[in-house]
Amino acid sequence: MKYFILFGPPGAGKGTQASAMVEKYRLCHISTGELLRSEIAAGTELGQQAKALIEAGCLVPDEVVEGMIEAKFDSVKDVDGFLLDGFPRTIAQAEALDAMLKRRSEAVTGVVSIMIPDEMIMERIKHRATIEGRADDAREEVVANRIRTYHEKTEPLIAFYRQTDRYHEVDGVGTIDEVRERIFTLMDAF
Repeated sequence: MKYFILFGPPGAGKGTQASAMVEKYRLCHISTGELLRSEIAAGTELGQQAKALIEAGCLVPDEVVEGMIEAKFDSVKDVDGFLLDGFPRTIAQAEALDAMLKRRSEAVTGVVSIMIPDEMIMERIKHRATIEGRADDAREEVVANRIRTYHEKTEPLIAFYRQTDRYHEVDGVGTIDEVRERIFTLMDAF
């Protein structure tokens, strides 16, 4: 089983690229954002807690996210692997993922990191809010907090995964097809 992590700042195009990656490489896409949005839409207790945190631009507690990920690993069959999108976001989550996979005698296959500059993050998120009607993307202070949270909490993962030679950057500037081709070239090498 292969386990890929799709990495990059908010608005880098992870969701856009994930569908093509899933189709080409027979992967199950696990987007923590989508998992949480479905909990919110269902009105579950988890969804209500997550909604308040997301609206403030904060991260949902690790144990909640980790439980959702492990449940997905247990329930999905007939795939060649998993594509994690939005997890891990911190060193603690990366260590928890490694422990979770070790219990399965597995390991992270590779990290694909789509990189874009901060100015482009703000532009893309504002555009996404308009197109998709995502309220969590509409307020500038929330977006600024998400960018700040990414730099403070998530960027340290770059060094974490570089230590194991599993981290690979892809230039996220360009057309969707250009970025997709860069990703496919990288993934074909795994």
